[in-house]
Amino acid sequence: MTSADTIVSSLHTHRHTLAHGTMEGPYKYSRDASGEVRRVIRVGTRKSQLARIQTDSVVEKLKELYPHLALEIVGMTTIGDNILDRALSKIGEKSLFTKELENALEKNEVDLVVHSLKDLPTTLPSGFTIGAVLKRENPHDAVVLHPKHLGRTLETLPESSVIGTSSLRRAAQLKKRFPQLLFKDIRGNLNTRLKKLDEKDDYAAIVLAAAGLRRMGWDDRIGQILRPEDCMYAVGQGALAVEVRARDADILEMVSVLHDPETVLRCIAERAFLRRLEGGCSVPVAVHTEVKNSQLYLTGAVFSLDGSDSLKDTMQTSVAADDKSSDAVDERVQRVGVTASGVPGGAQDGAERLGEDLANLLLSKGAKEILTVARQLNDAR
Repeated sequence: MTSADTIVSSLHTHRHTLAHGTMEGPYKYSRDASGEVRRVIRVGTRKSQLARIQTDSVVEKLKELYPHLALEIVGMTTIGDNILDRALSKIGEKSLFTKELENALEKNEVDLVVHSLKDLPTTLPSGFTIGAVLKRENPHDAVVLHPKHLGRTLETLPESSVIGTSSLRRAAQLKKRFPQLLFKDIRGNLNTRLKKLDEKDDYAAIVLAAAGLRRMGWDDRIGQILRPEDCMYAVGQGALAVEVRARDADILEMVSVLHDPETVLRCIAERAFLRRLEGGCSVPVAVHTEVKNSQLYLTGAVFSLDGSDSLKDTMQTSVAADDKSSDAVDERVQRVGVTASGVPGGAQDGAERLGEDLANLLLSKGAKEILTVARQLNDAR
């Protein structure tokens, strides 16, 4: 029996308690058609269409695992949703798409929150933890072309074509790879950005996360998936995270069955790399990870704003399960904000060290100077 199976089995004993609302705490309850009182698990999410689709997918998984639970989705608007006239990197707020959701979690207005993992800072507010990291969708970036350029790629677009992106990471890498193109900020949710692309001639193409397009069912809009040699992705990109109050052992245990072990290890390494570099959306930091033959490979890079200066390297570590340590996971231990009791602790520690070691390697080669200049230039723009 796997660790996840063990947790699911143990939770069968909690289902009556969870369903009938006999636990203590500031919980919400409802009465079903038969008159039975049930605890309601409130799930916080942003109101955008993509956020709702992502949250719905998590809720459906929980309903399959715990059919007796009542789940209620609570939609909210965040700072990042409201400020659309400035690039994300210029707003100066670390928790652009998470702060309001975490406030609701702190006030017990919701019991868990679904995020895109890449939106979550590498250091969470006290009292919170990431209780689940779900199986990663394609983490790479995708090119969506203006209708008049269908069939082209970034290589074959006319010289001086304008490419829309709100990401310093994407712009830095693509400026270096495609110096014949121009890059311009574009803000808004997926629907808004696609509308700006299609209805005006301001952009020849825009670059977005492939995961979001696929979750929206818009695979047909993807003109090109960017390879790692063209554009490495953001830390945590393509993965969904469930954030909970660390003290809520029942909720934490409930959502932990959603963890995808490989995604957990990859994202712990990526988040440890970013945390050690003290990076965020205001500096161009990119990663690429994969697991092959029980080896976790992490490639990380930092860039100047125009991509002319960069540092990049790759390291690896074994993440093979150690029979002696696989069951000795301290469920209270967070690694870069992640609590993953169903994943061997030794493998998690190895992934975290890998991220830190790679960051230290780049720092020894001058990464801090590159990022400091990038941050200063971005602030001055």
